[in-house]
Amino acid sequence: MRIRCTALIALAALAAQGIEARAQEEFPYVDDRSDGAALVRSLYNAINRKEYARAYGYFGASKPVGEFKAFADGYAKTVSVEAKFGKVLTEGAAGSIYSAVPVAIKSIEEGGKARFFSGCYVTRIINPSPAGAALHALSDRDGPARRSRGPHREGDPRHLQRPPDASSNSRKSA
Repeated sequence: MRIRCTALIALAALAAQGIEARAQEEFPYVDDRSDGAALVRSLYNAINRKEYARAYGYFGASKPVGEFKAFADGYAKTVSVEAKFGKVLTEGAAGSIYSAVPVAIKSIEEGGKARFFSGCYVTRIINPSPAGAALHALSDRDGPARRSRGPHREGDPRHLQRPPDASSNSRKSA
């Protein structure tokens, strides 16, 4: 009996590795932090590749759901995600470049069920100086993306096109 349980656990671990390997083959690695939209694309690339530690790492000090385990568990049944972007608005403030990145997300779960979400991320890129590299961080402008009702096009991010308010203390930033 003990051998059977050990064998089942080993098979489950191998199956999980196989799923991750297939995801990594299907989605080429992208880690582009050159601007706000590129950073959010990189976030969803990491999620598609099941690289949840990398995805979690894109967020600054204010994490979207707290601990890493809760973040990763939120994607446990996710097969893939597709993101569509609205007009990105960018402005500079106090040595940083902020971008509001509106996004509509189509998430495909195990079994083929599609779910739709929309939200707005705020990215902060610290202006690079000759002395050091730039820091790129991501935060949710108004909390995590909210579930949308209809097809992907109805999760249209255009209604989220508000410029970031660099002077506001209410905006989350890293």
